[in-house]
Amino acid sequence: MPASAAPTPTYPELAGRRALVTGGATGIGRAIVSALARQGVRVAIGDINLAAAEKAANEVGKGAVAVAIDVRERASVEAGFQSVLEKLGGCDLLAANAGVSTMNPALDLTDEEWNFNFDVNTRGVFLTNQVAARHFVKEGMGCIVNTASLAAKVGAPLLAHYSASKFAVLGWTQALARELAPKGIRVNAVCPGFVATGMQTREVEWEAKLRSVTPERVIEDYIGMTPLGRLEQPEDVADVVVFLTSEQARFMTGQGVNVTGGVYTT
Repeated sequence: MPASAAPTPTYPELAGRRALVTGGATGIGRAIVSALARQGVRVAIGDINLAAAEKAANEVGKGAVAVAIDVRERASVEAGFQSVLEKLGGCDLLAANAGVSTMNPALDLTDEEWNFNFDVNTRGVFLTNQVAARHFVKEGMGCIVNTASLAAKVGAPLLAHYSASKFAVLGWTQALARELAPKGIRVNAVCPGFVATGMQTREVEWEAKLRSVTPERVIEDYIGMTPLGRLEQPEDVADVVVFLTSEQARFMTGQGVNVTGGVYTT
C-alpha cells in the first residue's frame, strides 16, 4: 500500500506545539514538516537554503516559517534557534534532520569528504541538539528526534564515512537521552532505509558508476533488499517522527527506530 493511502493518525496533544525541523526544505525533512503541520504543530523550517525554506513554508501554510540555519556553525545554529523562538513564541520539538552524503570506496576517500559528512551529519546533530536541549531544560519540557540511517546500524560499502557519521548520531542520541531523562526530555532517532529522495537520486548515479552497472539495476537491488518490496517514501519516515514526538511514545527514549521496510531488524 502506498504511504499516501494510509490513514493519518491524530495526536491531539501536539496541536499548538512548536517545532524546528532542520533540512526541512526538501526530502525527508519536508515530509516531516508537512506531517507535523497536519497535527496542528507550528513548524520552523530550518535550512541552509533560505529561499527553498521560504518556498516550503508558503506551500505548507498553517503558520510555518522559514529560518536560515547552517548546522555546521554554532553561531548560525544559535542565531537560527533564537529566530525560531521569536517567530513561533517558543519551541517544544526538534527534528534534527539535516544530512548529506558522498560516495567512494573507503581507500579512495578524501579528507574533504570525511569532514563534510561529519560536519553536517554529526556536528550538525550535536549543535542543534545542544542548543535546543538547553532551552528545553529551562522550560522543563521538550522532545528531540534525530535522523540517523540504516547505515547507522550496519556499515554500508561505498559509504564508510557516511556510516561512521551516522553511527555517531546513534551513540550521541543514546547518551544524551540518558542524561536528559531525569529532566523529562526524550531523545530518539529514526533510521531510514532506501528512501526515494533527491539525495538517493544522486547516490544511485554515484553507485551505478562505481559498480559499473545501470542506475536501474541499483534501484532494483535496493528494492530486492527490502522485504516489503518497494522504495521507502519520505512520508514513511515522517509518520514515525511524529509518533516519537507524541504522548503515544512517552516511554521511549534513547532509541534508534528502524524504518527500513525490513532491510534490517535489529
